[in-house]
Amino acid sequence: MTFLLLFLLVLSESRADNFEEAYSDLETYRTIYISENGPRLSVDTAQPKVISQRGGNATLPCKFNRDSSLPPNPKLRIKWTKLTSDYLKEIDVFVAMGFHKKSYGRFHGRVHLQAASESDATLVITEITLEDYGKYKCEVIDGLEDDTAVVSLDLQGIVFPYFPRLGRYNLNFLEAEKACRDQDAIVASFEQLYDAWRDGLDWCNAGWLSDGSVQYPITKPREPCGGKNTIPGVRNYGIRDKQKEQYDVFCFTSNYKGRFYYLIHSSKLTYDEAVQACQKDGAQIAKVGQMYAAWKLLGYDRCDAGWLADGSVRYPISKPRRRCSPTEAAVRFSGFPDKKHKLYGVYCYKSNN
Repeated sequence: MTFLLLFLLVLSESRADNFEEAYSDLETYRTIYISENGPRLSVDTAQPKVISQRGGNATLPCKFNRDSSLPPNPKLRIKWTKLTSDYLKEIDVFVAMGFHKKSYGRFHGRVHLQAASESDATLVITEITLEDYGKYKCEVIDGLEDDTAVVSLDLQGIVFPYFPRLGRYNLNFLEAEKACRDQDAIVASFEQLYDAWRDGLDWCNAGWLSDGSVQYPITKPREPCGGKNTIPGVRNYGIRDKQKEQYDVFCFTSNYKGRFYYLIHSSKLTYDEAVQACQKDGAQIAKVGQMYAAWKLLGYDRCDAGWLADGSVRYPISKPRRRCSPTEAAVRFSGFPDKKHKLYGVYCYKSNN
């Protein structure tokens, strides 16, 4: 018996040596884990992206599967958070455990679980806002088991470049955020700018994006914009100092609940007269983002230059023609004229609320 054991030990070592020789090119420290029964809890989404618009609703799919051998857990917890550009920070959205449910912050009263089945963790968001755009994490916690899945909420809308009356390259990041809010918009994300570039946006001035980077989209390479021999693309200056450095900004806006229109008036108006004329009509002087949304999403077309709330003069052309943006559909910009000039009409916005 002793001889047999010794023989088997020598045979085993010999085969081990042969294995190492035959597979000497394998990584030395590779470790392979084999799960015999698979995960006891798994979470997944039916689709990676959901598309909605401001004022609408969105259903973010999420379902979980529990090992059938696990006993019922009345303390199973479903948690939804919104991811940010800072991966160490998440925004609480909704938590549910049994009959206990709670929504947080600006999501309060606007979110609930679809709960179509016992394994359904799908989140429904109502009255979508511009700030709701982004990535959401669905997490299910079942005792010591937990798993997550991520789904993106995209919005139909438009990206537009913006700079204030002071001129170009005059906004730090906080000022850029305020400038977009003042124009009924938010600072655009890289994904939104990239989609706008693919849709033909070409702008040679660098602007802030929501992650703190500064970039600009070029569809027609030329010398002042990175060089005429470069390829089309989104030029990237990288992450910049949000307090000290100044650039333009790319804003994003979406659908609105209201009416955007050019006010028919007997005469041209100064800026103050334009503000008063809209108020007299039960409206407010329109914002730049509202003009872009009306132009892009509704096909609004008007060849009359008019005042907007920021003191700029613009007009939207969706059907190019002579004397009205003959070469392309665009929101035409006439600058920031002296507010005392009595040369322009006015665009107004009347909210449905």
